[in-house]
Amino acid sequence: MRVFALKTCDTCRKALRELRAAGYQPQVVDVRADGVSAADLAGFLREFGAELVNRRSATWRGLDAAARAGDPLALLQAHPTLMKRPVIEHDGRLFLGWGEETRAALLG
Repeated sequence: MRVFALKTCDTCRKALRELRAAGYQPQVVDVRADGVSAADLAGFLREFGAELVNRRSATWRGLDAAARAGDPLALLQAHPTLMKRPVIEHDGRLFLGWGEETRAALLG
């Protein structure tokens, strides 16, 4: 299991705490400190599409219209904190966020 997270994100910390309590030993990829590979980002975009870009973030609000209209892959590579979090990769499946659906799938 890999969890793409941000160490300052409350939702990510909650997800990691609950996953560890359930017995998982996730490999944590800090999107700011470690970065996210272009291959991973491309896969996430194929799976989630525009939903992957967090349009409510401070980073998004700080971008000009031209940057917002650009290629999502290039945008996420330049600003990895724009990615909605956490993205969880487990047993060949991808999950976005820490909502009820993700919790039910991973925690039972």
